[in-house]
Amino acid sequence: METVTLSNGKQMPAIGFGTWKAPSDEITVNAVKTAIECGYTHIDAAAAYHNEVWVGKGIRESGIKREDLFLTSKLWNDDHGYESTLAAFENTVTDLGVDYLDLYLIHWPVPVKFHDNYIEKNRETWKAFEELYKAGKVGAIGVSNFKPHHIDEILEVCEIPPMVNQIEFHPSCLQEEIRTYCKEKDIVVEAYSPLANGKVFQCQEIREVAERNGVSVAQLCVKYAMQHKTVPLVKSVTRERIQDNLHLDFTISDEDMRAIDAITNCEGSYKDSDHINF
Repeated sequence: METVTLSNGKQMPAIGFGTWKAPSDEITVNAVKTAIECGYTHIDAAAAYHNEVWVGKGIRESGIKREDLFLTSKLWNDDHGYESTLAAFENTVTDLGVDYLDLYLIHWPVPVKFHDNYIEKNRETWKAFEELYKAGKVGAIGVSNFKPHHIDEILEVCEIPPMVNQIEFHPSCLQEEIRTYCKEKDIVVEAYSPLANGKVFQCQEIREVAERNGVSVAQLCVKYAMQHKTVPLVKSVTRERIQDNLHLDFTISDEDMRAIDAITNCEGSYKDSDHINF
């Protein structure tokens, strides 16, 4: 699979298999196994998804070597702070059944629990992330749903800058400011919800572009994310769709890219990370 290079030189597969909303049962085990069989080596998980035990089971049953896999998890909002972060990390690797992560992210910058002192808590959390990185327990460290000012607040005091920022990205949710900022800071952008939680399938303009290119709507949107220099995270529990999302041997023309850029009716589930209530 094509890869992108993180600022520390680590290679990350250019498409990831997401596990958000995947159930805590054998469905997730089989989906992860199927994804790996189809060629995915980049698995995106999170403590908040409450299914890491099942994701880990799928990884083990796939037979893939740990060193051939790029595995991500995320620190949940209740666990910000130095000691809490270290404890949460141990819980995550135990649930996944692994010794290390390839990428560890702070899931959200301003949890409601720490709203009044989130900068201090993010800095404490990042110190723990740096310690995990130095100890070789994580191969790369980053953030998720962070705006430029959230990252700046870490950069003011950190020793190791974030290498990845995972954000919502899809037609109608282009997040140009943060993508431009991340490019300037050499931070790779991952794109979650590239299908706008299914809303792209209801968009006539996107269907027309997909038909012109002879591809499915899902394939078009995944490729669209990649041509915008992001790493899309795709999710399905159906083998055919899991396979199709890797068949991207086409290029979207500049004209069609501009047409998709102009679409405004695929709002998705965008949340202002300064004002979340969880």
